[in-house]
Amino acid sequence: MAKPLPEPRWHSPEGEPISCVEKLKVLRENLEEIRQVLQDAFEDALLMGCDEAQVREVFARVVADLHNPYE
Repeated sequence: MAKPLPEPRWHSPEGEPISCVEKLKVLRENLEEIRQVLQDAFEDALLMGCDEAQVREVFARVVADLHNPYE
């Protein structure tokens, strides 16, 4: 069983805290969903014989390559 996710202290680009309860709820739900999808994909990769360290590296690259469409 996975450990509970720590609650990040979300902030704006200017450093102001995000305090809207509804926004924090959506962010929490999104993280939980992402975690579950990653866990499932991780387990699939391991069951298919992939190297654990490589899978983690690939996942990290996927996150690093995310594009901000609001720039």
